[in-house]
Amino acid sequence: MKNNIREAVEFIRTKTALQPEMGLVLGTGLNGVVDIISDAVSIDYKEIPHFKVSTAPSHAGKLIIGKLGKKCVVIMQGRLHYYEGFSMEQITFPIRVLAGLGIKVLFLTNAAGSLNPRMQPGNLVILDDHINFMGTNPLIGRNDDSIGERFPSMHEPYDRQLQNQAKEIALAAGYKVMSGVYAAVSGPSLETRAECRMLRNLGADLVGMSTVPEAIVAIHSGLRVIAISSVTNLGNIFHSEAHTQEEIRRNAAKSRELLEIIIKEINPQ
Repeated sequence: MKNNIREAVEFIRTKTALQPEMGLVLGTGLNGVVDIISDAVSIDYKEIPHFKVSTAPSHAGKLIIGKLGKKCVVIMQGRLHYYEGFSMEQITFPIRVLAGLGIKVLFLTNAAGSLNPRMQPGNLVILDDHINFMGTNPLIGRNDDSIGERFPSMHEPYDRQLQNQAKEIALAAGYKVMSGVYAAVSGPSLETRAECRMLRNLGADLVGMSTVPEAIVAIHSGLRVIAISSVTNLGNIFHSEAHTQEEIRRNAAKSRELLEIIIKEINPQ
């Protein structure tokens, strides 16, 4: 793995001299965030050694490096998902590469269904914990101690200081955001009512099909992590309507303005 990470990092560095300090992973319906990046260099995933190409709808499959205000960022415009048939190692390999590029903070975003009636479509929720219900873990297998320790602590996977900073930024902009627990499932089929009730009873506020493997690998790589969910639909414990990808993308777009403000103003130092 170390050789693969090195080859990918070396290739990316041939495209730009910019040194990113924060990595950003864009979830479903949030691709437009790249519009606020200046001096941007765009690299297709298919060009980067050992990267896989996203097949999920609305995931562009591009790595964007550029400036956002006073900070330099590297953006994954689209992520890889376990349900696409990739291994856990493959879907988290880009996080290893971002760490190899020298970032200190990983900012994860996602589209999520709500299991909490207080969290409505269009809301942003700052994650303060998660439940891994994907049935596997990206750290299973032989561990390379030079990359990360065998048993990384997950007592606080999402950085408390960054969470507080994001809340303060939102309040200053006239918004109130909530905190919540995200449950990750494998997908791609959406959850049944019984599954939603179970996850809610276990303490989850939100459910989705990503983020947790990336957060685990980021912690393993020594990064600070912040994650924010864009609520795109109410779980079907609250209604009997089928969900559509159009609905999910439309509701994700509602929270774009606030998300952009937080991304712009958060300080990764």
